[in-house]
Amino acid sequence: MPTSLSYAMLHAKCPRCRQGKLFETPMYGYKAQKMYENCPKCNFKYEIEPGYFYAAMYVGYAFNVAMAVAIGILTYLVTLEEHSPWIYVANILIASILASPLNFRYSRVILLYWLSPKIKYVAHYDHN
Repeated sequence: MPTSLSYAMLHAKCPRCRQGKLFETPMYGYKAQKMYENCPKCNFKYEIEPGYFYAAMYVGYAFNVAMAVAIGILTYLVTLEEHSPWIYVANILIASILASPLNFRYSRVILLYWLSPKIKYVAHYDHN
C-alpha cells in the first residue's frame, strides 16, 4: 500500500520512496538536528547539490514571519489594554525559540517536497 504524501511529509520521510527517514533523531524533540546524507531505504542523496539546504533558510524565514505575525495578533487580542512592545517581543521570541526544531525540520521537508520539482516519487520503492 503506497504511503500518502501528507503522511510522508508529516513524518519527514524520503521524498522519493516515502519510507526512509530524513532525520537521524526523532522528528519531534529538542535533540541535535542531524539529517541522514542518503535515504536508508532507497539510497537517495538528500543534498542534491552543494549548499542545497541553504534555500531552506528562506522557507524557515517565511515560517518565522508568519508565526511572528500570528503571535503578535494573538497577543494583541489577549492583552487589549496593555500596549507595551516588550510583551510582543517576549512572546514572539519565546515562540520562535520553542518552534525552532520544527522550523528547521519542516523547512527542509518543504524544500524537498514542494520546491524541488526534479524529485519524483517512485512507487516501486514503496515496500517493506
